[in-house]
Amino acid sequence: MSFDVAVAFRKSTGRAKSDVANKLVSMFLHEVSRKACVAGGMTVSDPRYAESVVNAFGQQCFYCGKELESDRATVEHLDGMNRFRVGLHVPGNVAMACKRCNNEKRRDDQNPNLYLAENGWESFLSHDGIRCVPSCKTCVYWVSILPDKETRRTSLGVARERVRRFQEPYDRFVHWSANARDSIRQKIEVLYRDCQNFATAEIGKLTAGVALDFASSEAPKSKD
Repeated sequence: MSFDVAVAFRKSTGRAKSDVANKLVSMFLHEVSRKACVAGGMTVSDPRYAESVVNAFGQQCFYCGKELESDRATVEHLDGMNRFRVGLHVPGNVAMACKRCNNEKRRDDQNPNLYLAENGWESFLSHDGIRCVPSCKTCVYWVSILPDKETRRTSLGVARERVRRFQEPYDRFVHWSANARDSIRQKIEVLYRDCQNFATAEIGKLTAGVALDFASSEAPKSKD
């Protein structure tokens, strides 16, 4: 059985408060991004930025190189906008990817400690099947896309270099984000912890008043 229903139920039951905290983290990062774009003099919605993305990657996913389609394409943050990667919605960190690569990259984006590279996008493009354990799911994914070992290593290397060239005009955003990352991460951890504590306390108070008398709410028995 490839899908475990019981495991899925356990995960969905346990993540409610973290979902709220992660949403606040995302809101915080978007606000920091807005201010950074104003200070840096450019936004992701600037037509010049969209043009530079097309010039760099064409109409292809910048990870796997496959043609993008409207129902299978997504805005991708090279460093994910979460409390581990602390990515921002700023020029140089935003491009277009296929949804499959976007989903597969989440393993790197949500890993507290990366060992293949310092950032999410480069780590994702470094799973060439050499340095990871055989069971690495991301390596397995890249094997499914690029079965030949040498082709895979070459293609992933070319993709990494293409991203670096793409980021060069936006060095001011890339470097500022890297320098500010530790400070922003500290603020995120405070926000995340406070949100969890607040949610736990408030939910506890509110659920304490919920009537749980099942005996009084039983359906009346039929007279037949």
